[in-house]
Amino acid sequence: MKHKEHRLGVSEVNLVKRQLGLRKPIITEKLNAAVAEIDELYGLDNVVFHGSSCKLDFSYDASRLCLQCVEDILVKYDVPIKQDWWTRLKEGYYLFVDQNVKVNAQHEPWSCHRVPPHTRR
Repeated sequence: MKHKEHRLGVSEVNLVKRQLGLRKPIITEKLNAAVAEIDELYGLDNVVFHGSSCKLDFSYDASRLCLQCVEDILVKYDVPIKQDWWTRLKEGYYLFVDQNVKVNAQHEPWSCHRVPPHTRR
C-alpha cells in the first residue's frame, strides 16, 4: 500500500474526496480567488478545478472540515454551484457522511469486557 504525505491537519483515516459541479458562466477571477481561499483551509488536502468539465475536485479531513465550509466560500465569491437533482443528491449524501465521520472521530470506543473503573484488581 502506498503511503502519501498529506497536509498538516489531514488524517488519512478521515480523508474524503468530493466533486462539485459548477454552473457556467464562471468568472475566472472570482473562481481563482475562491479556490485560493479554499486552499488555505485547515484540514484541506487538495483542491483542483477542471475547466473542461467545469468541476471542482477537493479532498479534506472530514473530522475538521465539512462540505458546507467549501460551499460558503463559493457563495461568498459568487461562484454558482449546479442545482440539478444529481448535485443536490450528492450534496445531501456528502453532508451525511461528513457528519458521520465527525461524530465517529469524537466517539470514545468502549468494551463490555473491560473492568469497571470503580473496581480494583
